[in-house]
Amino acid sequence: MMNTRIITDYLAMAGGSLARIVISLAYFLIVANALSLGDFGMFATASAAGVVLSRVASFGFISPLFRAATVRHRLTGVYLTGFFLALGASLPVVVALAAGLKPLVFPQMPPLAFVLIIGAEVLGWRLLEVVAIINNGQRRFVQATALVLLGAGIRTLGALAFWVLGHSSLADWAWTYLAANALCALIAFVFFLPKLRLRLAPALYLRQMRDAMPAALADITFYTQAELDKAVVLMMAGPQVAGLYAIAMRVIDLTALPIRSFNQLFMQKIMTDRRMALSGGMLALVEAAIAVVSIGGLGVVAALLWWKPDLLGRSIAAVVPLLPLLLAVPAFRNLVEYHAELLYGMERTGVRAALLALIATLKAALIWLTLHLAGTLPKAAGADWAPWLNLVFLALYAVSGLVAYSVIRNARKPA
Repeated sequence: MMNTRIITDYLAMAGGSLARIVISLAYFLIVANALSLGDFGMFATASAAGVVLSRVASFGFISPLFRAATVRHRLTGVYLTGFFLALGASLPVVVALAAGLKPLVFPQMPPLAFVLIIGAEVLGWRLLEVVAIINNGQRRFVQATALVLLGAGIRTLGALAFWVLGHSSLADWAWTYLAANALCALIAFVFFLPKLRLRLAPALYLRQMRDAMPAALADITFYTQAELDKAVVLMMAGPQVAGLYAIAMRVIDLTALPIRSFNQLFMQKIMTDRRMALSGGMLALVEAAIAVVSIGGLGVVAALLWWKPDLLGRSIAAVVPLLPLLLAVPAFRNLVEYHAELLYGMERTGVRAALLALIATLKAALIWLTLHLAGTLPKAAGADWAPWLNLVFLALYAVSGLVAYSVIRNARKPA
């Protein structure tokens, strides 16, 4: 009965992920082809920075909120109130960090465009995610899936309007992006938030912050290790190469959407049944499945584009030679995410944060070394550094697996 329920929940989420892949692909294609390659590189990197900063927002209180929604439904409103308070307290820190990033990573980007894109991520899409997380915690998977799909659809319609109206500048796109994400957040809270009783509990919040801060650090390091590479490429190689790299990584990222749905359900199961994380056969099977799905997904896309390079537009055609050279990257990349979720499900948030900080540092150093050795000219993008990214992500996977399975091995030992 439990297995049937898990399968049903996953099919609901995976079906939503499949639909989201289609919508996200349409969105990605419109934006990538509407903007110049350099502008897309700056937008993708600024959006990635906004995703990281959105994890600083609320100082990690989203983690206690999710746990409350999962196991203490009646207190969800109390924890949501705490989230809003933590969000307000964290915004000055977010602003200060963004101000420091602008001259360091984005000296060529218009300041207003940078501010609008960061705001869209922190106060737009992240708030939609909060409502989706509450719904997932309360096992309202259909509502959560519908919300994320609707949000992705709104952003796609915004991109379509931007393109149809003939706009092509990064400054105009930043305003469109902010408006679309703000509308997503509004719809999420008005139509998708479960009925909750908002109440204050200051003493509870102070106790929970001791757990929230390590969770925030882990979340920040998770997204830093996932997105830092874009900033390294932009700083070293400039907007043109950053655009090529961002497009290639965006195609790879699409392979992770169905896997993230599985990761979330698997992590929730581990939270209630720790034996799931201690089964060596189960974990090996999961790793193999993730690798096969990841490589197969990118392989299908690469084959289609090799057959018809301009199938997805002129900007995507520029990265077609890169994709066959990156076939192992999505497997290693998605498995690093899986290891992080495994540690979260086992409540090893401190180890998770330390591991992801190490992964972020190693990734930045290895990509810097790869670009430095290959050269940073655009002509080097397809032939010189691309194949070496497989080894970069293999090294990250090896470190991640060593740490995650050391924790599991210790958990198997009798107390």
